[in-house]
Formats: sequence, C-alpha cells, structure tokens
Amino acid sequence: MLVRDMGMDGIRSFLLFVLLLLLRACFTISADDTLSKGQSLSAMKTDSISSNGGQFELGFFERGTPPKFYLGIWVKRLVGQRTVWVANRENHLSDPYTSRLEFSEDGNLVLLEASSKKPFWSTSLPNLPSNSTEAALLDNGNLVLRDRSDPSTLFWESFDYPTDTWLPGGALGIDKTGKVPKQLISWKNSEDPSPGLFSLSLRIDPNGSSEYILEWNRSQVYWSSGVWDGKAFSLVPEMSLNYIYNFSFVSNENETYFTYSLYNASIMSIFLVSSTGQIQQLAWVSSVQSVQPWSVFWARPNSLSDVYALCGQFGIYQGNTSQPCDCPKGFEPFSDNQTRLNDWSGGCLRRQPLQCENRNAKNDWFQKIPNITLPISWKAYSAMSVRRCKLVCMNNCSCTAYTHNSSGCLIWEGALLNMQRPSDGGKVGQDIYFRLAADEHQISTKGTKWKVWVIVAVLVASTGLILCLSVCFSIKRKFKHKGEMATSSNDLMLFDLSTETHAINVGTNIQDNDKKRGKKDVELPLFSYESVLAATDNFSTANKLGEGGFGPVYKGKLLKGKEIAVKMLSKRSGQGLEEFRNETTLIAKLQHRNLVKLLGCCIEGDEKILIYEYMPNKSLDFYLFDLAKKKMLDWGTRIHIIEGIAQGLLYLHRYSRLRIIHRDMKPSNILLDSEMNPRISDFGMARIVGDNEIQANTNRIVGTFGYMSPEYAMEGLYSIKSDVFSFGVLLLEIVSGKKNTGFYNHGSLNLLRYAWELWRDGQSLELMDSSIGYPSSTSILVRYINIGLLCVQESPDDRPTMLDVVSMMSNEYAPLPTSKQPAFTAGRKLMHTNPTVNSVENCSINSVTVSVMEA
Repeated sequence: MLVRDMGMDGIRSFLLFVLLLLLRACFTISADDTLSKGQSLSAMKTDSISSNGGQFELGFFERGTPPKFYLGIWVKRLVGQRTVWVANRENHLSDPYTSRLEFSEDGNLVLLEASSKKPFWSTSLPNLPSNSTEAALLDNGNLVLRDRSDPSTLFWESFDYPTDTWLPGGALGIDKTGKVPKQLISWKNSEDPSPGLFSLSLRIDPNGSSEYILEWNRSQVYWSSGVWDGKAFSLVPEMSLNYIYNFSFVSNENETYFTYSLYNASIMSIFLVSSTGQIQQLAWVSSVQSVQPWSVFWARPNSLSDVYALCGQFGIYQGNTSQPCDCPKGFEPFSDNQTRLNDWSGGCLRRQPLQCENRNAKNDWFQKIPNITLPISWKAYSAMSVRRCKLVCMNNCSCTAYTHNSSGCLIWEGALLNMQRPSDGGKVGQDIYFRLAADEHQISTKGTKWKVWVIVAVLVASTGLILCLSVCFSIKRKFKHKGEMATSSNDLMLFDLSTETHAINVGTNIQDNDKKRGKKDVELPLFSYESVLAATDNFSTANKLGEGGFGPVYKGKLLKGKEIAVKMLSKRSGQGLEEFRNETTLIAKLQHRNLVKLLGCCIEGDEKILIYEYMPNKSLDFYLFDLAKKKMLDWGTRIHIIEGIAQGLLYLHRYSRLRIIHRDMKPSNILLDSEMNPRISDFGMARIVGDNEIQANTNRIVGTFGYMSPEYAMEGLYSIKSDVFSFGVLLLEIVSGKKNTGFYNHGSLNLLRYAWELWRDGQSLELMDSSIGYPSSTSILVRYINIGLLCVQESPDDRPTMLDVVSMMSNEYAPLPTSKQPAFTAGRKLMHTNPTVNSVENCSINSVTVSVMEA
C-alpha cells in the first residue's frame, strides 16, 4: 500500500536510499570485533573495533606536543582508557588525515601514512592465505590475525609482542624457537609510548629455577622476583595472599613462560612496568561503575630509590614523589619537557664545558656536594692523602668527581649514576667533590665581591715586605747559582719516583751560549753519568732490553728497588745537542697517565741519555699478535687499552700545553705498565702545530704503512685526523687480533676491507678475536667496530675528532653516525716519500724514539 501511494518517482528515490545504505554497510566498519580485507581503520575518522564483550577497543590515539599518533588497544569501559598495547611505539604517525590500518595484498595487517612509501607497522608474515585472513579483537584484549574460514587458526597475535602491560591470558617468558622474547618494556614517559629504559623479563638459571628480573637498559639487573616455588615468587609475598589471579607455569621444547587468569571476572587486574622503573599490579573493580581509578595492589621495588639510574647521568634522587630527581650545582636537566613528566632518562648536563688540562685556559675546580650516597663504578686508591687524591683526579681528563674516606681515595670517570640524598633514617651519605668548569666558579662567587676588597687590602699591605724579600732572594740566588755550576747533576740512584711533581726545574750548564741567548732551562732532572752506570750495572748485557736506530735500551734499578728504562743515543746517529734538547723539552711538557713518562736525562761529554719509567709488560704487539699471549687480553682489558689510547691522543690533540700530532700510532708504540694501562710512546716523529692550524705539509713522509692515513701517505698532508685514522686501524686490530698489513682473508687485501665487508653484511661479530671468548655485551663490541670504521674513512673531514671518539665511547647509548667506505691501503712497513724527496730508512727523526722496549 505504501509503495502504491509513492508513485514511480518515490519508488526510485526509496530504492536509491536502500542501495546507499547497503553500500555503506559494505565499505564501512561495523560495530563487531573483526576487520576484513577491503575494510580499514582511519585515524582521521577515529575508527575503531571493540571486543565482543565490549571490554577492549582497538583504534588510534594521540600523545605529546606536538601530537603524535599511535595504533593501540585500551580498556574501553574504564575512566582514562588505559592503553595496554601499542603497535607502532617505535615509529609514530604524524599525519592523522592520511593514516589508516588496512590489509595488504599478501594478507598482512599494515599501518600506512600516505606521505610514506613504507608501512609504519606490519604483521609481516610470509605465505599467508591472502584472501581469507581477518583481524579480530578478542575479549581478553588479544588482537589476532586468523583464518576467516577457520577462526581457531591463528597466524599472529599481539600477546606475542607485549609492550608495557601484561594482560590476563597473556604469556611472558622465553621463546625457544628463535622469535622475539616476550618481555615488558616501559613507556619512555606518560606522553611517549616509545620503549623506555626499564624492562621485565624471565630468567632461567642452570638449575632450572625461574624468576622475573627488572633491568635497566636491558643490561643492568636491579630487582628480582625470587624463584618460583610452585605457588608464588619468593620475594613477592603479596602473591601468597592474592585472591585476584591464578598463576601457571608452562615449559616445553618450544617455550617457557608464565601466564595467569582472574578468579573474578568483575575485577580487572593487569601487570605494568611503569616509566619510573617499577613492576606494578593494578586492579579495577567493575562494581564501582566508572568513577574508581586504577589502584596499585603492589609494586616492586618498594621505593623508587632502589630503581637503577632513575635520575640518569649526574642526576640526584631526592625522594620527592612530585619531583624525584634534581641536578647538582653546575648542571641542568637534559630536557625541561621530559623532566616535567618525571622522565629523567636524559639526566643532567653541564652548563659549562670542562677545560681539563688546557694550560691556556682557566683551570677546572671542585665543588663539594655534601651528604650524597656515592654513585657506582668508582676506582679505589688506598693509602693516598686527600691532596694527592684531588691531584690524581685533576690530572685525569676523564675524572669527573672524587671523595676521600676511611677506605682511601675514590675517583669516578665519565657519567655518574645512582646518586641519592639520604632521607631521615636512611642510608648515610658522604661528601663528594664534583669537577666543574672555571666559569661555574665565577658564577658561584658572584655576590661576594666585597671579599675581593679585603684581599686587595691585605696584598697591598704585604707588597712592601714581598719586594724586600725578593731582593734578598735574588742576591742569594746569584751566589747559589755559582755553586750549582760546580755540581750540575743529581744522583739517579737516589731519585724518588713517588714525587708528585713530574717537571723539576733544574739549572744546567748544557751550553753557556744558551744562557746568553736567553733560553729556558730544561725542566727535567739532570743525572750524573756515574749514577746511570751504577743503575744499569755498567750497561751490562744482561740488562739490555733491545736496540733500535737511536741506540740501545737498558733496564736499570734504583736503590729503593724502582725499575727504570735507560736509553742511550748512539754516537753514530748523527744527532746533535739541539735535536736532543728539543726532544726532551717536548716530552717533558707532556704529562698524562696514558703517555710514557720521561724521568730525566744525562748529558756528559758525548753521552746523551734519556731515563724513562720502566714498562714491565712491554708493548701491545707483544701480546696482540701472538697466538698464545693474546689470550691474556680479555675483552675487558682490550676495552681498557682502547679507551686509554683514546684519552692519551685526546690529551695530545686538545689538552696538552702543545698541540701535538703523533704521526706513528701502532701497537709497538703502545707500552703496557704493570696493570696493563696503555702508555703512548715514540715521539720521534711527533710534530707541534698551532691551536688554529688545521693541517701541515711535509716533504719527508715517515711512518708505517697500514697505519698512515691516505692523505699523508699520498700527499704528505698531516693533521690530527691522521692520528685518528691510525687510531681506527689500531682499534680494529685490537678487536680482531689481526694485523692490518699482511692480512689475507676471504679475498680481502687488508683488515680494513675485511671489517667493512663484514659491517656492510651485518656480520660484524665475525671480526672478533676468537681468543676473547664471548663478551658480556656484544652491542658494545659492535659499537667499537663502528667507531673504528668511522675513524678510517677516506676523507679527513668525515672522520671524528678524538674528542668525538671519547664521547662515543663514554656514552654508549648515543646513536652513531653511518660510516662511509674506509680508505683501503695495502703495503708493507716501509718508508715512503713524496716524488720530490729521496726515501729514507730510519723511522725516527732524531733517533730517540721509544718504540722498542724488548729484545
């Protein structure tokens, strides 16, 4: 009857309306829990699908400023829509108008943005029945990709890839089939779901017992649940009183994991690794409608003070829940926006850079920070005075803080972690001294200028007295100098190696005409020839360590038992007094723990002798390229040697009184002391350049092939980047235990090419010396190989400075630049010259090098 009354036009309109409704039903998302091929979820339209029971919802959400968009699952019916899973947590979307979730041609779920050619996230499964897959959100919050014709066949499920939340029915454990382990990783902060620093994973010991552990940066364990006794974990007593969930342990040939279920469906309970580093059990009771927030049933560790490195580098935990961390004086938060969200992963940064040992700048100083729980990873020096402790730290460019207590001297190098201000009744703190820049000292003294006037008044009153004393001292010194001219040398046998000052200004009578020209005295002790003879047992053959182009080297011994190395300049070397004096002056001005130490010299008649500290462990190549001895260099020792060499080169390039380019870095020039600390030696080819001088040119190219940079070997151009290249070769040799020159493997002509090919193919671990065993952290090994390849790049402009290298090593979590193909040089240990100059045979410029220390 209705159709008859509508007439023909009305019927056409009605049929068109019905057709539109049918089309919309086919191409839009229905209210059910599935997503089929041909359908999509749009971020712009805020499309979503809900589980059958309405408990969970899958869709898009935004976080942060500016907003970033993510695909996730949240608990739908609760206040706050707590997010329990995020698909693209490492790759956020930025354009909601073109972002969508859909099926690809091969049947996989893909998350796309129109401006990008690659998916932001995908299930990435091979060999799917592309025409019969569908996605479904189950009542337990598990998103699955399944066969539409047989829903029990699951191809993929989100429970296999949890983020920070463990839902009932989900599994958390170890997959033995080689898939990604099922672990929880915290959000970075409340506004950033990207992976944070804290994770919860299952650990199984050789005895077969299982426990959960919380880790910082997936490397440092700071909490354990205790072992599973069949009902609960031993260190979580709340589990034995639990009435909410039931835990189950499953172990078979494919996987080992725990899962849990809820006793009461009206209670919603989940486990969460928070961005502040705690594992928490959260509960929500549905009978309280939607006004009751989530409550924390229990949390571990109990206190945030037990969370490892919660406040990042140089941050101090102060126990305030609203702002748990603070920065010490002279530092500021890495990011105000992140710390506002209690994200202190970036820690604190210095307001002013340190000057270290740059003699042309103002000295660093130490600020006392009272009552601090000491940070981790210190170096202890027993039986050392407070003054000496401070001096040791000041003379070490890497030292950032020190303290002195009943145990002796403790110093810290690099970033400081885990500092706390003890609360009442808590741990007892100690005073620690932070190294700060001179500019910070000026800021700290601002507002106290009135003290300066007091000091000026005292100085003016004492000036007259000082002038009088100076005149008297000057007169007395003239008479004293005449006496010193008669006794020009000290007794080497009585020399005290334990003196704190290395450079001793002694008046010498090396050349009277030097005095007339106004030249400065050599700042080295001058020893008598007789005392040198006594120390070396008249240069006996038994004490001879070796011989090079410069002359022989002997082992000596002082009266107090200290051992020295005595190097004689051969009379046949043709070197004069001026060259010898220049060499001693250069080395005397270099004072660093990773440089060989020159103790003094002897000049009598035609004899020119240098006295060095004795290195009992010889040189690096003595161990590195010997099949038996290289086993003594474990991975920790090799890292220690690499970092020491880097610190020594950084001092030469940046912080020494003179800016020095070594020009001959190789394993034989790295000496090892009794504690295997590396000491750079052989400054016979070193060159001094100005602070503003980028590079220099030489007509005489001297050095060792395999370690020379291409611009130096081919064009005679050298700079600090030449040393960086040599350091890169040296680093790769230390990691691999193989020489760069004379290396043939898999068609590679040298070690650099071989390392590059492995790096390019993602097989860098094959470069590792097999004698190392299995290092504790392969990521650090790969990082060091990456740094080595950055150092040996073809262009000097592409190579980092040694300051950059030290920074890369000390901050192992900072991303590294991509290395370009290195310079592939092949050759042999030989001298090379420019076409305009003749070849030479001696590697030493002045024949007083120190590379050969063993027979």
